[in-house]
Amino acid sequence: MAITGLEVKQLFSERDDRVLFSDLCFQLNAGQLLQIAGPNGSGKTSLLRILAGLSSRYEGDVLWQGKSLQRQRHDYLQQLLYIGHGAGIKAVLSPLENLRWSCALRGLADSDALIMAALDKVGLGGFEEQPCFSLSAGQQRRANLARLFCIPASLWILDEPFTAIDQRGVAEIEKWLSDFVSDGGAILLTTHHSLNFSQDFKVINLGAAANV
Repeated sequence: MAITGLEVKQLFSERDDRVLFSDLCFQLNAGQLLQIAGPNGSGKTSLLRILAGLSSRYEGDVLWQGKSLQRQRHDYLQQLLYIGHGAGIKAVLSPLENLRWSCALRGLADSDALIMAALDKVGLGGFEEQPCFSLSAGQQRRANLARLFCIPASLWILDEPFTAIDQRGVAEIEKWLSDFVSDGGAILLTTHHSLNFSQDFKVINLGAAANV
């Protein structure tokens, strides 16, 4: 897996004339997990959207492997998997159809075997062809999280990945995160859940304007 180096320097962002964060600095490397903490409205999702390349409403520098994202946007996005706070699926499509669409966007051909294995991994074996609107909120979330196992990436950016997941599922997701980091991946996530994570990890509290 590629060595990951995401570096944020003097990042500033505001919304509706309110400063969300300023002079924010941190670095995330391969084999690390970094949690973005803070109260609702502190800018956690805004920060993740900036780092996922979905928002340009900021000042400062964001570097990937020592180079500005603007100079290597395509390469960066090819190594990134972003899962937002929402369900992230089309309700009228099945989990299989949703993941086929996601894989096609990444240029992954003949991906059905990989998708089926991913759906089994997240506990949706037998539900592959059910329309997602007929699934529970937790199952819909699992359908989205199945992307973790069928789309290659060296950096995961996850916004509240435990949303709508039961206690057993939370432990499963924590194991997936731990395995990914152990394999050399890097994870940036937000969560209100207290992580039970075997490896050391860092926390940035936006409400406290902490930098690492």
